[in-house]
Amino acid sequence: MSKILACLFCLTLFLAGGCGSSVQEKSAPLPKLTIGLMPDTDSIPFIIAAERGYFAEEGVEVELQPFKSAMDRDAALQSGNLDGAVSDLLAVIFARSGGFDVRAVSYTDGNYNLVASDGAGIASPADLRGKEIAVSKNTIIEYVTDEILAANGMREEDVAKVVIPQIPVRLEMLRSGNLGAAVLPEPMASVAAASGSHYVIGSGDLGINPGVIVFSKSALQDKEKSVRAMYRAYNKAVDYLNNTPQSEYLDLVVERSGFPPAARDVLVLPSYRHAGSPAEPDVTEAVRWVTSKGNAAAYSYDDLVSHLLLEEE
Repeated sequence: MSKILACLFCLTLFLAGGCGSSVQEKSAPLPKLTIGLMPDTDSIPFIIAAERGYFAEEGVEVELQPFKSAMDRDAALQSGNLDGAVSDLLAVIFARSGGFDVRAVSYTDGNYNLVASDGAGIASPADLRGKEIAVSKNTIIEYVTDEILAANGMREEDVAKVVIPQIPVRLEMLRSGNLGAAVLPEPMASVAAASGSHYVIGSGDLGINPGVIVFSKSALQDKEKSVRAMYRAYNKAVDYLNNTPQSEYLDLVVERSGFPPAARDVLVLPSYRHAGSPAEPDVTEAVRWVTSKGNAAAYSYDDLVSHLLLEEE
């Protein structure tokens, strides 16, 4: 009898220990994520998710770091200071070519538009020939610029590109009349159009969507549960943005996003989509553009895009 009781006692201790371990694992905090944002509409769902507590609801701590230029954002990502970022397919390709393993995980919904100074004599894309266009080199901005030129029968050599990496500087130089034209993300393009410039053409007119959210391969491997939780919060923010009057969050967004105050009067948000994998044609065209410049190998879709959102949790 004593042997039976001893066995039962040991079994009880074993089960209790097992249950305790399970509870401890479930309650263990998820690893923190640090995400880089840009001053554009693609970053707004992250701001809303943070401010409305959606990240906390999903049990993940997310630190948001703002950047004014793609170059600074990419440097922070490659140095390990960021786990992920609001970025673009071109940045993914260039990073992979430089030996840094980063993957596009989901598309974004913002537009990149070419706006021209009212005094520059640019009424249509055809008028760009021989004119200056402000860009940031080897980024989504230069890519959209070249796609606009190609769609209108021009080559890169037909315009004079002026390299201005920082988005706010590009905007201010255009507004001050020191530039003829510039490609800007929204809402910066609309801010320019409301103050001495006008819309000419944009990525939406061309049907291209190279904007993406990226994560380093190490973050996807070591913090997968955190990334999944982040996307659940992101989708909650998308639902909120699509179903809430803009007046209820406009001041917050302008304050936290790095937009100029003038954005408050012109901000028009896209219809945001739940996170999904980038479209293969967008990836193929981005690779074609980069390889045409001799800057990268011909990567495949699977080389550049994570299947995280296609996998069942």
